[in-house]
Amino acid sequence: MSVVGVDNLHKQLEDIPNMIISNTGVFPETNHLEIEGKDVIEIVIEPCGMPISYRGVYYYRSGATKQEFRGTALHQFLLKKMGLNWEDIPCDGVTLDDIDDGAIEYFLDHAIGEGRMEPESRKSSKEEVLSNLGLIKDGTPTNGAVLLFGKYPQRRFVTSSFKIGRFGADDADLLSQDQIEGNLIQMTDRIMQVLSSKYLIRPIHYEGLQRKEPLEIPEDALREIIFNSIVHKLQFGTWNQMSIYDDHIRLWNEGVLPEDYTVETLMSKHTSKPRNPKMAQVFYRAGFIEAWGRGYEKIMKAFDKANLKRPEFTVEQGGVTATIYREIFMSVRGDANPSQADINRTKTELKPNQNRTKTEQKNIIIELIRENPTITRVELAEKMELHESSVQRRLEALVKEGKLRHLGPTNGGIWEVIE
Repeated sequence: MSVVGVDNLHKQLEDIPNMIISNTGVFPETNHLEIEGKDVIEIVIEPCGMPISYRGVYYYRSGATKQEFRGTALHQFLLKKMGLNWEDIPCDGVTLDDIDDGAIEYFLDHAIGEGRMEPESRKSSKEEVLSNLGLIKDGTPTNGAVLLFGKYPQRRFVTSSFKIGRFGADDADLLSQDQIEGNLIQMTDRIMQVLSSKYLIRPIHYEGLQRKEPLEIPEDALREIIFNSIVHKLQFGTWNQMSIYDDHIRLWNEGVLPEDYTVETLMSKHTSKPRNPKMAQVFYRAGFIEAWGRGYEKIMKAFDKANLKRPEFTVEQGGVTATIYREIFMSVRGDANPSQADINRTKTELKPNQNRTKTEQKNIIIELIRENPTITRVELAEKMELHESSVQRRLEALVKEGKLRHLGPTNGGIWEVIE
């Protein structure tokens, strides 16, 4: 290495620190050295535990690598460095009037019913309940309190709603969609109601003389998956998104796994490390999730008990994806090979379409039209194993009820479901 030296030493000693400070905010130490008879400037910068901004982009040194931080990654890093969780930050401009009494009562009903809170808790004021949960600071509800119990959290946190989409042949073929809003403590109930009424099926079967209509996905396990998706979400990130296809459901939430955790860690006995510990504690007290990382074990056991393929969990696109297979739906549709689940259900055969009520038959017609708007009356009759005249009567009734509309010529055209 050869020593070149600098010109205009005194000017450089003044200009270099000013340039570093103005561009990065870092205060360097500059020293004048003389090496091999030449003027050399030594620049000393102490290590910094915070990201450094340069021309609008933040950088952080980790070992020998330089990391660039933008958006939510920067926000998350800064909170972690300050020893804070986003859920613990007081929500500016929010008062106790913005907290829904009904949501608090709903939580207390479940928590007391689970034996995880004392019955005397009902006598506590709204402020006392939030204080005991660590969700209020100096009289101001925190971000976590607003999300869990707020009257309308989406007014402040737009991406706290839950998106559901029904897709056809591919991701470009969006057939219908819903966006579930409101507080998080009651959101899973609303999600399950929409899924049950609009997106998933309840095939009827009989056990002896007893009529059964279970959801196609084990209900408790599906709730647990949704609860985990909400609790572990990066709350200042993007929406939770559930995409429903014929053969599977994909549920994605932003937020990677804890450091040193993998999907395999989740599938084995592990310590629970929730991203939002206070919100997780509220869901635990309400009996919605399990402590000690037992949630995934419960999910797998529920699918095993129903003789259904286990869900798969992957880390992708900065978040966690749960893939849930729709074996029963595909079996009912008749375009899937029978699985072990079908074999084990020989004693509880699905109710034939011709024996369903008129309302049930009409609901199936709507679902078939959602999947294929160009489906003909003959094709409907074949799929439902009904006479064409019966299908025609159901179609006419649905049109009169304002649930269906036919566009185009009588022999051809398409059907449109009126939501």
